[in-house]
Amino acid sequence: MRQKWKKHYRRLVDIRNHLVEEREEISRDINQEKITFSEHMADAGTDSYDRDFALSMLSAENDALYEIDQAIKRIELGTYGICEVTGRKIEPERLEAIPWTRFSAQAARELESNGEIKRAQLAQLGSVTASGESQIPAAEEEEE
Repeated sequence: MRQKWKKHYRRLVDIRNHLVEEREEISRDINQEKITFSEHMADAGTDSYDRDFALSMLSAENDALYEIDQAIKRIELGTYGICEVTGRKIEPERLEAIPWTRFSAQAARELESNGEIKRAQLAQLGSVTASGESQIPAAEEEEE
C-alpha cells in the first residue's frame, strides 16, 4: 500500500467498522422477537412499517459496505484514486468527500445523466462521523 493512501485506508476501515456495528445492531433489532399483540390495526401497521424501514436501512448499509470494501481492495491493488471510466486521477477533494468513489466527478455526472448509475443511498452519513471524523456536507454526498 502506498503511503499516500494510508489516511484514506484508515478512514475507510473506520467507516466500515462503524457500518458493520450499525448493521449488527439493526439485525439484532429486526430479529428480536417482540411479543406484542396489538389490538389496534394502526399499531400493527406501524410495527410493520418500522420493520420494513429497518430492512431498507440494512440493505443500504450492505451496499455501502460493498463499495467501501472495493475501495480498500483498490488501495491494496494500487488502483485507488483512478477513475474507472476515464483512467485519470480522481480529484483529491472528491476522495476526501467520498473516499469510496470509483469515478471522477465529471464521469459520475455523465453516468448519472445517462442512467448508467444511480446515486448511492447510504442511510445517514452523519451517523458514520460520530467517531470524530469531519462531517460530509449533504451536497458532497451526491455522487458515486
